[in-house]
Amino acid sequence: ASPHPSLHALDPSFRRWIRLPLSFLPFPSFSPVTASPSLLYLWVDAAPSSSPSAVATFAKNHTKSLAVCNPLTGFHRLLPPLGSAWSRHGTVLAGPDGAVLVVTELATLSYAPGPDRWLKFPLSLPSKPRSPILMADSVFALCDVGTPWRSQWKLFSCRLGDLGGVRGWAPLEQQEWGNVFDIFKRPRLLAGAGGSRLLLIGGLRSSFAVDAPCSTVLILRLDLATMEWDDAGRMPPEMYRCFGASGPSVAAAGGNNKVKVFGGDGKVWFSGKRVKGKLAMWEEEEEVGKSGGGLWSWVEGIPGYPEAMYRGFVFDAGFTATP
Repeated sequence: ASPHPSLHALDPSFRRWIRLPLSFLPFPSFSPVTASPSLLYLWVDAAPSSSPSAVATFAKNHTKSLAVCNPLTGFHRLLPPLGSAWSRHGTVLAGPDGAVLVVTELATLSYAPGPDRWLKFPLSLPSKPRSPILMADSVFALCDVGTPWRSQWKLFSCRLGDLGGVRGWAPLEQQEWGNVFDIFKRPRLLAGAGGSRLLLIGGLRSSFAVDAPCSTVLILRLDLATMEWDDAGRMPPEMYRCFGASGPSVAAAGGNNKVKVFGGDGKVWFSGKRVKGKLAMWEEEEEVGKSGGGLWSWVEGIPGYPEAMYRGFVFDAGFTATP
């Protein structure tokens, strides 16, 4: 563990990197995973530091816990412990008022501060949920319902109040959408600006062939009020070429270990091994229906990451949020 653990945060308005110290956390190891909106969530090893027997017991019955903290005030709180498998295979989603979900292939854990306990709900989806996000009191996820030889993506959603209920998860689809998902290679979901629009991001196939290369990164935007898609943005060709995406053997952005996609609230960042020390950034424009819109730019000077950064999330820093 680093003697001076910290979180590197980018202020997108001023394009300035800020270091948020995490040395106030009393845990031997931890890993930040998400935020909502001014509180930071981390997987932690809440190991005892007193007697050897206590340490041995901890090692035998190894568990992980989620901790929530405010890096600006130094306050933190532990959530009830979980098995280590949840930290290895689960995606953590944090919502307003302290609500937390941990989504895996077989089940979803739900936490609310009031009862201060985890509730487990079976996951009634046709395949492993990919890129789940929590937005507008609902969970959205992509599922591959195709064959081992060809992916076929579908969008599913479930209201928080319907987890484990009769309604549960349901496909989100319209006949007018046609084959909108088939043009993507390894798509990814992120929240758009304002909490009422969903972003679908992935490599744009040059054809419908199984091994077709991608020509660029496409961002589509779904208005949840009208249930209509529009073309929100396409990565400029000169920027896309920097990721090494110039041949048929290169996979789409956002779906492999060469290019990663993260963000939320109308901002998307792209990183990759071939793009060292910087990120590609896309910012959503408010004008819906403008083809090829959005603002594309480079973010330089990532501190402490000379190769590439592979994980990130939106964190709205503030002093008033209390864990």
